[in-house]
Amino acid sequence: MEKPFNVVILGSGRGSNAEAVLAAQRAGRLGQARVAGILCDQPGARMLELGPRFGVPAVYLDPAPFKTKLEGAAEQRYIAQIRAWQADLVVLAGFMRVLKTAFLEAFAGRIINLHPSLLPAFPGLDAIGQALAARVAVTGCTVHEVTAQVDAGRILRQTQVLIAPGDTVESLAAKVHAAEHELLPAVIAELSQRGRK
Repeated sequence: MEKPFNVVILGSGRGSNAEAVLAAQRAGRLGQARVAGILCDQPGARMLELGPRFGVPAVYLDPAPFKTKLEGAAEQRYIAQIRAWQADLVVLAGFMRVLKTAFLEAFAGRIINLHPSLLPAFPGLDAIGQALAARVAVTGCTVHEVTAQVDAGRILRQTQVLIAPGDTVESLAAKVHAAEHELLPAVIAELSQRGRK
């Protein structure tokens, strides 16, 4: 039997994008991909509840001692677990840590990130707030390859979201998240087909 295209999702929060990917898998819309596991760096995060709901391992891994990056022994713990799940693709979905060289080299060319703007516009934190403050008419979301430079890897696919005159951070975030929930599973499905060729 052919080995599945294994996906490991890393996140730090409620896991709405991880849930969208798992729901797409359940509905048969994830191509050859299957989620092999979820890793989270926050012990009480809601995304860990997705494991039992979808029958997927969901594990908290201690990221100590650093608050904003993954390095040293913690980085090795993450690498070991992802390798144990035989990941073909590592998906960052709200994972709030900067990845360092050892991690990037361990999964070179196999890490993607979902960002809530039309990169290269508004990289980094609070991209939705940045877009509103800049008074642009259109923003959106981007799936891109992960490199050492934050939010600067090759863009794989984007979805535009119109900004209405009365939009707040909350209302715009809701529209961007809805677009993300469609975009990320579609890109994973596409990559899984490419990975089989």
